[in-house]
Amino acid sequence: MTIRNTLRDHGQRYRPRMACLKKAEKVLLEMQDPKSGVKSQPQRLVITTIPHAITGEDIVAWLADRFQIDSREARGLGSMLVALGFVYPLQDHKRLLLKPDASLYRFQVINYMSWFNRGKQVREYNRLHKWMNHKWDFIVMQAKEQYRAAKERKKPDRVVFDCQERAYWVVHRPPVRNSHTHTDIRTHAGFMWTPSNCRVEINCTSFLGGESHYLSPRCLIAFTSPIGAKRSRPINISLSIGALVKYSATYNSHDPFLSKCLPSNPWHTDDVTYWTLNMPNVETPTKMRVERWTFSFGELLSDPRGRDDFRRFLKKEFSGENLAFWEGCEDLKWGTAATMREKAEQIYKTFLARGAPRWINIDGKTMEITVNGLKHPHRYVLDAAQTHIYMLMKKDSYGRYMKSQVFKDTLKKAISPHLSVPSFIPAADVHPAKDDHLKLHCQPKSLMMKKNVSKISSLICDFSIYSTDLFS
Repeated sequence: MTIRNTLRDHGQRYRPRMACLKKAEKVLLEMQDPKSGVKSQPQRLVITTIPHAITGEDIVAWLADRFQIDSREARGLGSMLVALGFVYPLQDHKRLLLKPDASLYRFQVINYMSWFNRGKQVREYNRLHKWMNHKWDFIVMQAKEQYRAAKERKKPDRVVFDCQERAYWVVHRPPVRNSHTHTDIRTHAGFMWTPSNCRVEINCTSFLGGESHYLSPRCLIAFTSPIGAKRSRPINISLSIGALVKYSATYNSHDPFLSKCLPSNPWHTDDVTYWTLNMPNVETPTKMRVERWTFSFGELLSDPRGRDDFRRFLKKEFSGENLAFWEGCEDLKWGTAATMREKAEQIYKTFLARGAPRWINIDGKTMEITVNGLKHPHRYVLDAAQTHIYMLMKKDSYGRYMKSQVFKDTLKKAISPHLSVPSFIPAADVHPAKDDHLKLHCQPKSLMMKKNVSKISSLICDFSIYSTDLFS
């Protein structure tokens, strides 16, 4: 692992950084000396034995003894060796620091050295690019052989090779730029949105008699862009429209404006069954209401009936204190200011204090933030702990609740009300129109809405053209 270069090279090896790398290499050679270097031995890492591993405290002690410096300077020098890639950690791969404790490290092999691999990568890439056309079969065979050899390695060797490659890429991160997966392919292909080659469909089949209307992206951009915004900046609305379409498709059958109320709309009829079936704490919910609980964990908690069902499940799981703590935080957040301090103290004594009757399990950092904030309580003092418990229930308890017998029994008992037809007949259908003025008012509602939507579309397009000419 020595650098022998007698000729003056003004390329990669002659850069000022090379002087630092040569000095670091000399230190590394002394550290690897079998007699006077750092003693390495097989170390136990979880259930695997790593050969030739060294600890951070041994490296710090050797550097302090070799250069006659204190432990602080030795730790800084060791961290520099780790940052340059000459020494790599086996446990904490992302932090390029030397810890003066029992953390395990290894010396990097020559193939992953900071100064060595750049030229080799370029040469190998150029050679592969030159041979790719007529030697592709050889490349495939060689790759399969390397893959087979990698699978046949022993577990300690696989751990070592994985740590070596991870350490190299942590030191040599790619430059910060936009990922190719986040780049719109139409930008590179020279494709531009125009009203003729792309349009957005507005499906109005549910209330316009089976027709679909279209709006161009130009109209949508003019409709969604603020007045006075710079028109030169590209607006990517594909993700927003996709999320909006997905949300609308999910909640379409649950929106009373887009679908019919079951059994009937109480504002149009004298039947209040809809309100009775959808009371906050009704004993037997409807199937549509139970189906909404499966959309997200937030939908389950926002429904009082779903929260009661989830509470029964948590009691069987012996984790009901999580939901009780979340409800207490919500009560503190939206309660009166006069009782805010009293509620915060009660929540602390019940859930957070040492030896609390319903103690919750949160990490030490969150507990420290919460306890320090309770010295001067306010509405949002428990947000960190509440978010921690919310994510714990969302990732762990919510999935098991969806598969539990409690949810299956509730879904089985849920009712599906049938659609009831109103008993009255509109007056427009009883008295026929006599002239054109009456015909206009007695036209079917779907035909009138078709004309209104077409007028609105033309107005939006005219407004987009006017705003484009005005601000361009």
